[in-house]
Amino acid sequence: MNYILSDGNHREDLFPFTFTRPVGDIRIGILTIHEKWEKWLDGSVSFLTEDYLSEKFPLHLSDKNMVINGSYLPDENLVDAICKLKQGEALMKGEEYVAYVTTDPNIPFSGDNYAFVHYDRDCCTVKNTWDIFAKNGEALLADFDMITKGRKSQPISTTNQVLHPENIFIEEGATVEFSILNASTGPIYIGKNALVMEGCMIRGGFALCEGAVVKMGAKIYGPTTAGPGCKLGGEVNNSVLFANSNKGHDGFLGNSVLGEWCNIGADTNTSNLKNNYAEVRLWNYKTEGFAKTGLQFCGLMMGDHSKCGINVMFNTGTVVGVSANIFGDGFPRNFIPSFSWGGASGFTGFKPAKAFEVATAMMKRRNMEFTQTEADILEHVYEFTQKWRNY
Repeated sequence: MNYILSDGNHREDLFPFTFTRPVGDIRIGILTIHEKWEKWLDGSVSFLTEDYLSEKFPLHLSDKNMVINGSYLPDENLVDAICKLKQGEALMKGEEYVAYVTTDPNIPFSGDNYAFVHYDRDCCTVKNTWDIFAKNGEALLADFDMITKGRKSQPISTTNQVLHPENIFIEEGATVEFSILNASTGPIYIGKNALVMEGCMIRGGFALCEGAVVKMGAKIYGPTTAGPGCKLGGEVNNSVLFANSNKGHDGFLGNSVLGEWCNIGADTNTSNLKNNYAEVRLWNYKTEGFAKTGLQFCGLMMGDHSKCGINVMFNTGTVVGVSANIFGDGFPRNFIPSFSWGGASGFTGFKPAKAFEVATAMMKRRNMEFTQTEADILEHVYEFTQKWRNY
């Protein structure tokens, strides 16, 4: 069977993160969604996504293709139900497909062409940007159990103060010294070659992925995920950083999601609770208005390659697009379009050529190359998001 993750019907609901990736490449818990499916299915997964993303995230075809809705996270029961599907059958959750078997994935899904198999069990899904942090604890626990099953953690150094060490797993090459690790409220996973510097206070659930760093004296409480190559410092609560993003200094980040290659300046703070305790609304790209989240706590949603300077203050429920640069005093607006440059005093456009220079320099520091494929994706995002830059 050839496995394919589709964007389903929720790609627009997950902007700005799906401007630059398929739904299946979103990180939640420890792994990305496609990494979860590959482990559960014991096979590789490709992507059915937008044309402009297909060079970086290609589609592989065979005579028998299992198309899986990328907004669904796998579990034992769901995987079992999907693997029982036959050619021409579709697993349905209400009115939405979870998976179907087809000879040609490029033909858009139509219920008229499939025999339905209904699935009534609960599923963990990512259908809104805020789901990424709101459901991170559930996803983190599931990933932790799967990744560590039948394996033995590296020893926890005796220089640390530890609660519930049975809920802590340290991969080979990781270093944790002179810190407090409290896994009573969720597991703590320290990835390969990751580093927790001295004096950190970590309360699970927490995932520090491969090569990521927690800076000295950080205060982290979960469920929080720092993807591969990320840096965390200051105070962080219930947030997800996809990969190679930095929040390395003092300041508060809470109930937030950062894409890849983001940088948060020193002493920057995000508000995650309105002063009147009202429900938080977030910018919705589909309706071009602010949508209810049903949440009282919601901070910053920041797309790939966006940055902010020192001492920036983000209002509750702020959405920042891709390749934006925010700086200055005061609160900037709570919707900042992609390729914007400025702050509370106003914004101007940030030309792709300049954005590419920044991306090239940041990636070079990690010995990674900013490729033409990456440039083409960002160029498409620049054109697509032009209508929201009214300056």
